[in-house]
Amino acid sequence: MSTEEERKKALEKQLKKVEEVAKAEAKQPVQQFKQEVVAEEVFDEEHVEHKALSEEQEEEMLKAKEDYTGDDIEILAGLEAVRQRPGMYIGTTSAKGLHHLVREAVDNGIDEALAGYCKHIHITILPGTEANPINRIRVEDDGRGIPCDTNAQTGLSTVETVYTILHAGGKFNDKTGYKMSGGLHGVGVKAVNALSTYVKVTVYRDGKIHQIEFENGGHTIAPGLKVIGDCPIEKTGTTVEFTPDPEIFKETTTFDFSTINTYVRQTAYLTKGLDITLEDLRNPEEPLKSHYCFQGGIQEYVSYINGEKDKVFESVPYISGESTVTTGPEETTTIIVECAMQPTRGGVFNMNSFCNNIRTTGGGTHEEGFRLALGRELNNYFKAKGWLKASDDNFRSEDCAEGLTVVLSIKHSNPQYEGQVKDKLGNDEVRKVVSSIVGDYLREWLLENPKDGRAWFERVLSAFKGRRAAEKARAQAQGKSSVGAGLPDKLTDCVSKNPKERELFIVEGNSAGGSAKSGRDANTQAILPLRGKILNVEKAQATRIEKNAEIYNMVTAIGGGQGESFDVSKIKYDKVIIMTDADVDGSHIRILLMTFFYRFMKPLIEDGHLYIAQPPLYQVTYQGKQYYAFSDEELAYIKSKLPLNARFGLQRYKGLGEMDPSQLHDTTMDKDHRKMLRVTIEDAQAANDALIDLMGENVEPRKDYITANAKFVKNLDI
Repeated sequence: MSTEEERKKALEKQLKKVEEVAKAEAKQPVQQFKQEVVAEEVFDEEHVEHKALSEEQEEEMLKAKEDYTGDDIEILAGLEAVRQRPGMYIGTTSAKGLHHLVREAVDNGIDEALAGYCKHIHITILPGTEANPINRIRVEDDGRGIPCDTNAQTGLSTVETVYTILHAGGKFNDKTGYKMSGGLHGVGVKAVNALSTYVKVTVYRDGKIHQIEFENGGHTIAPGLKVIGDCPIEKTGTTVEFTPDPEIFKETTTFDFSTINTYVRQTAYLTKGLDITLEDLRNPEEPLKSHYCFQGGIQEYVSYINGEKDKVFESVPYISGESTVTTGPEETTTIIVECAMQPTRGGVFNMNSFCNNIRTTGGGTHEEGFRLALGRELNNYFKAKGWLKASDDNFRSEDCAEGLTVVLSIKHSNPQYEGQVKDKLGNDEVRKVVSSIVGDYLREWLLENPKDGRAWFERVLSAFKGRRAAEKARAQAQGKSSVGAGLPDKLTDCVSKNPKERELFIVEGNSAGGSAKSGRDANTQAILPLRGKILNVEKAQATRIEKNAEIYNMVTAIGGGQGESFDVSKIKYDKVIIMTDADVDGSHIRILLMTFFYRFMKPLIEDGHLYIAQPPLYQVTYQGKQYYAFSDEELAYIKSKLPLNARFGLQRYKGLGEMDPSQLHDTTMDKDHRKMLRVTIEDAQAANDALIDLMGENVEPRKDYITANAKFVKNLDI
């Protein structure tokens, strides 16, 4: 997929031809050009020298230099390693990585709160300045303040050491009070410093105001840490202000209020009683502000997630406990477990797990421990009550978890993550501790709440029956025919049987489906038209999801099953492509489809098989030549390159059905010219929260989102 810069270059190259036509207009007849697609990469074969290479030549080109010596070893000083390989420290330099910097800056205040010192955190999105128009972030906390004395190991002030020396910090042992902390790699704020053009740190401590500034990737501005004034002796805390570096964050340096707001709200739920304020001052006429403080902690979080969902019972079981385990010779670790849960009649198992307030989107041993406890205790209780016979098989884990919303938060003094982005927890001892603490409490809760226990049994039984019915229906469908067994009637399949080259276009409506069938490459492209909007799986019960015809057709066509049993190795197509109209309804259908794939075929996204087709919004016809614009900006650019007062045709495509098969093929389906977006889970946390906020039952998050983003709406179809 081309970057915006590449797309602009392609536009410029093609539009030069338009100018040439305009100049020659009076001297010669209109020339006929082959139709081209605006924003495609242009490959000019006339200026490329083709040279075949032998296998030996290819090996020689790829071979490393033979005289490899110590002089070839490059040592990166200071924060240069972070700047050269930012993805290793913040995951990506896309919008996700940009917002990761905010989290790193805020997490230091959160760690102070976990240590029992910080009560308030204030985050402000600031406008740029005349000298540097890029927006900035300021984070203030009232913790103890970073020590300002001289560090014996580095000879620098401790503040400068913390912000410039990799793997330096006060969280590698428990001497500083950080027994539980998210920042255990000693990298966090250093990444902020390394990837910013300017950073200012102000520390209030010991009755003095200390300040230090950095520029251009963490270079200290002389004279380093200095005292700039006095403050009340009781005032303590740290304020950091930073401006992201556009040389690093080439995609965007603009912070999104909604993204930060979602993170702040989640953090406030997880840190009971912590007061967090978020302000956006970039538009003085319409400043945005949110404030969060939850005394109910994760119980309130579960209630918020479930909102107006159809709950099995109103109470939210809350679990809290701790255990000290031996993790090495003369080494013990204290693990604190918090868990809240509530079953609903929806079809989705919504697990939200954290370690030291860091979202563990990849799961880990704490989730495994929870699942073990849930299945074990529910089955034991149901059998003890006689609702499940002793001779019956236990309910499966997926039966017990269906419709369940869980927030699981653990604190660990020495968590082991996979990478700096802290995606998955790997401590083996956590599995047993979580299983034991959750199991003990859940057992007692069930005994004390028999009415709710009975309702929970009915919910699990319903999930069991729905699963068995679905398995039976799928088996019957697969057994109907030995040729194309179980394929939906609406599917127009492709000829090729090689899954690696097959593509499935999921198309909105029969009209667009007809154009797609005529304009496709019949050898490798299959078409599955949908009838209207599919079911919103975020709200629907499992039985409705299983019986929905459109969902059944998709599951059957793609192969691999769905839910926990989904096997991505068995899918029949390498690319599953969502192709909808470029209007409000098309966008709605697209998010409904993405919601379904995220919830029931997540590995399809994780392995890079899900795409979104990009049909053009406009067709510009000039001098017998067609140009396609995929955005309003591209349309304006095309028009700016046309001669003054030029006569041109303009068509806005509101639907795929408005294109004839050849146009749809050339602009959206042709492998050599089309534009597609690959759907990735760069931030499963953001994806999960967005689905809850925008597709769930709770109205308030949608109102907040509309309030924050309404000013950005350009075209509204009513």
